[in-house]
Amino acid sequence: MNDLKYSVKRGTGARCTAASTKPSAADRLHRSGQGVSVIDNIEPPDSEAIIRTIAMPADTNPAGDIFGGWLMAQMDLAAGSAAARRARGRCATIAVDAMVFLRPVAVGDEVSLYAEIASVGRTSMKIHVEAWRRSRDSEERYKVTDATFTFVAIDAQGRPRDVPPPA
Repeated sequence: MNDLKYSVKRGTGARCTAASTKPSAADRLHRSGQGVSVIDNIEPPDSEAIIRTIAMPADTNPAGDIFGGWLMAQMDLAAGSAAARRARGRCATIAVDAMVFLRPVAVGDEVSLYAEIASVGRTSMKIHVEAWRRSRDSEERYKVTDATFTFVAIDAQGRPRDVPPPA
């Protein structure tokens, strides 16, 4: 398995740094140079979805597609849930890496969010989240986007605290 973290910075192409385990959707799309059609549509993670929700009309843009910001908020909730469980307490989002929306989400689609702890530091954690969609009338699922969220464990006063060892 690859031990490099891939990230995309606008105009500079992909770059690697040590950490995570797989390239993001943004990196695969950028490196392909051909757009969405070349993105691998592998199966969703084997783990249970952290959040499963239905996209509703109130979450749409004027074109009728679900706002990217709504989907990002759902991903932040999933990452926050994983971070709080791992840190056994309050956490705050401090960063999100690049995000590329591979497919639109339509009203009525079921959106499933999968989160995995990518790394843990003294006070911070990186959580990788994948968002998948399934139309109400189909069993086919498609990856919509993925991103890595960085969280810091915080105490009651909002100051960073150590992430405890795994339970």
